[in-house]
Amino acid sequence: MFTGIVTDIGTIRALEQRGDLKARIGTRYDADGIDLGASIACDGACLTVIAKGQDADAGSWFDVEISAETISKTNLGSWISSKKINLERPLKVGDELGGHIVSGHVDGVAEVTAIEADGDSTRVILRAPDALARFIAPKGSVALNGTSLTVNDVDGPSFGINFIPHTKQVTTWGQVAIGDRINLEIDTLARYVARLNDWAVR
Repeated sequence: MFTGIVTDIGTIRALEQRGDLKARIGTRYDADGIDLGASIACDGACLTVIAKGQDADAGSWFDVEISAETISKTNLGSWISSKKINLERPLKVGDELGGHIVSGHVDGVAEVTAIEADGDSTRVILRAPDALARFIAPKGSVALNGTSLTVNDVDGPSFGINFIPHTKQVTTWGQVAIGDRINLEIDTLARYVARLNDWAVR
């Protein structure tokens, strides 16, 4: 489990398609502190570490394998070398829950449709897939590219998020552009409320 509080911006160092997609990701995390088999949320997708190391010139790295199923549900298939991605290590017992409960299981991909200045903040409008739009509510939580965020408002499948300067500095959201495809994980609570409601009306 994760909280959606990004703790590093990683860099895609290499990609290799061999059955599944293999990616090498550069990180500021200490490679000695990463266990093989550990989970790391990469732009919101929970991936398993299969190798790790540290280069004298470029620092720490870890390798992950990305299945066809993950590619079909996320934007990871569009990764390119040198791309920056949000990283988060798993939640530990006793850690502060600063965001919201995030599973790292991406539900679908939203698209950035507008970007506007809003004081010192940046307002980003996204369009969710129709099947997921009903789970997004004003002042509710979503995880976008692994970042825990509060929804400002909702208009059909479109919803707005405000990014303060700090968030833009410590995540990849300072580089967002119209047309970007964003990994979307809906709030777990919203998922179960909707499921219970579906059963109640049967």
